Amino acid sequence: MRIKRQVEFGKAQSRSPPLVLDLPSPTELERRRHSPSRRLAGAGARRVVPRMGCSMSGLNALYDAANGGGDVWINERHFRVLRQIGEGGFAFVYLVKEHQASADAARGRHPSHASEDGTYAMKKVLIQSKEQLDLVKEEIRVSSLFNHPSLLPLLDHAIISVKGDWNNEAYLLFPVYMDGTLFDNAKVMQSRKEFYSTIDVLRIFQQLCEGLKHMHSFDPPYAHNDVKPGNVLVTHRKGQAPLATLMDFGSARPARKEIRSRSEALTLQEWAAEHCSAPFRAPELWDCPSHADIDERTDVWSLGCTLYAIMYGVSPFEYALGESGGSLQLAIVNVQLKWPAGPSPPYPDALHQFVTWMLQPQPAMRPHIDDIILHVNKIMEKYAS
Repeated sequence: MRIKRQVEFGKAQSRSPPLVLDLPSPTELERRRHSPSRRLAGAGARRVVPRMGCSMSGLNALYDAANGGGDVWINERHFRVLRQIGEGGFAFVYLVKEHQASADAARGRHPSHASEDGTYAMKKVLIQSKEQLDLVKEEIRVSSLFNHPSLLPLLDHAIISVKGDWNNEAYLLFPVYMDGTLFDNAKVMQSRKEFYSTIDVLRIFQQLCEGLKHMHSFDPPYAHNDVKPGNVLVTHRKGQAPLATLMDFGSARPARKEIRSRSEALTLQEWAAEHCSAPFRAPELWDCPSHADIDERTDVWSLGCTLYAIMYGVSPFEYALGESGGSLQLAIVNVQLKWPAGPSPPYPDALHQFVTWMLQPQPAMRPHIDDIILHVNKIMEKYAS
């Protein structure tokens, strides 16, 4: 990856000046990240911002009057910044609109990667250290590996050197999804006491399975490591099942790990605590044995939790957070499932059994993604008519 320096992503300085955004200082960012309201937003009241192709969340009220109107270049592509639509940590997301693409820039671009109205989501990451830079480079590298309709494509990217408080800035370009995530939609549906039909549950789930199969089919396989409703973008279509797109590959890594010591087990647990959302985290990532073989079936656990959440709007173990003396970790490790009230008529037992099949506490007992796809297709045949 080439590091582009100081001018607009490699453009000559005669171009329009690069976008200068009125962003908080590092001190102010740290204050916000550790403020009580920020902690609340990250502990269950977290809001995942719709209308973008990457996972950003947080104190969006601070950015309702975000700056717009600047121009920015990403390699050969020229964009107008319309407004800020999200933030999280040291990253900010902007809605941008592409100026008419030049023939050279448009040539060779896959048609599915072109927006009909020229709008995209641009994620800007502020980078202070080599460790942060390496993480961003890894996210770009991994995102660029995948090419599947159910996985969010990284359309373009650039990293530049800057002067001032930040050493580098990264710019990642994604499609925009106007209907938000499964998490966003679940909150709306819960307020209206609405549920997806059985066939729509299965069709959404099937698309996620196909996307994960693409990742698990690499050699070595890749695990997403953070499958959850907040990382599933939804596109509603009149008279058709919603389209589902899995996003956010910042935690994706080669899936298979040999754990042969207590030190290695603790290192994995610490990594998982930082990168894998707790309500959807597999038991072996909460309490890893000193001798274990970890594989892509950590995603299968998360997939089972996500199927439950598509049905009922919440993860299967979050109830423990609301109980006196309740423990999310114990509920997960002991697979203490509870089935809430659902639609009328209720979801079929076949769906409950499907969830339970994926939520096996012993990884070796869980199905692989190919088995899950065969099973979901069989169930869909039964309920499609």
